[in-house]
Amino acid sequence: MDERDWRAERFEEHRAHLRSVAFRMLGSRSEAEDAVQEAWFRLSRADARGVDNLGGWLTTVVSRVCLDMLRSRKARREEHLGLQVPEPLLREAGVGPPPVEREVELADSVGAALLVVLETMAPAERLAFVLHDLFAVPFEQISHILGRTPEAVRQLASRGRRRLQGEAPAPEVEEGAQRVLVSAFLTAAREGNFEALLSVLAPDVVLRADSAAVLSGAPAELRGADAVARMFNGGARGARLARVDGVVGVMWSPGGGPLRGVIHLTMEAGRIRALELVGDRAQLERFILEPLE
Repeated sequence: MDERDWRAERFEEHRAHLRSVAFRMLGSRSEAEDAVQEAWFRLSRADARGVDNLGGWLTTVVSRVCLDMLRSRKARREEHLGLQVPEPLLREAGVGPPPVEREVELADSVGAALLVVLETMAPAERLAFVLHDLFAVPFEQISHILGRTPEAVRQLASRGRRRLQGEAPAPEVEEGAQRVLVSAFLTAAREGNFEALLSVLAPDVVLRADSAAVLSGAPAELRGADAVARMFNGGARGARLARVDGVVGVMWSPGGGPLRGVIHLTMEAGRIRALELVGDRAQLERFILEPLE
């Protein structure tokens, strides 16, 4: 068996699983097929002979492809019309042609109610919930896909779980208020205004950094407004207000040079409750960034 035949055979062993993951991530069979096909293209170009867990490798690849598609969808501010109601429900209503066998299996496994709830989730929240709660992927593996800490991924999955259970998550801050809050944070940091920093941080604020940010000098974790304020007091010189995957955050490019880091912010009730510092180069290249100043 030559190399290409070996790759094709191994890929077919995982195709059904990958299609199932992609469908739940995207809510559209056609987009799911596109994502799976892209995973095949990447496998065909990669050196996969040394991969111990090809199924895990492919799940990671298709998840990242789906995440990019969801982020792009959100960034374009377009209403997504690709939500697919499972075919059995359509047939009961007398709508549409009978599906082929593989579509029956896929559609039967996903309820319309679940798809509707999934559509309300932010891209990272949806990925964390789908991979962990529906496919039992460990938080550590998901954290590498999202470029966030395992604890942050755990919180994302929990938020998705609360949506599914009908519990209202904490209300999201409108973008205008986000910009005011993040601008105040950056201004206070640059001016070394410690009291102003404390005023925009929640008392129980948490800061977490990925391994690349830690290597650059950031602590792996800080808790409490006083500790976080002391870290940023007099800093943030190369930081800029930016839209990060459609949400107001911070990008760091000292001296206007190459991007060195991104800060995800969680904001509630007019305060910053969490900061996630991302410095991993591969993850930075995946963000959709739009400078706002």
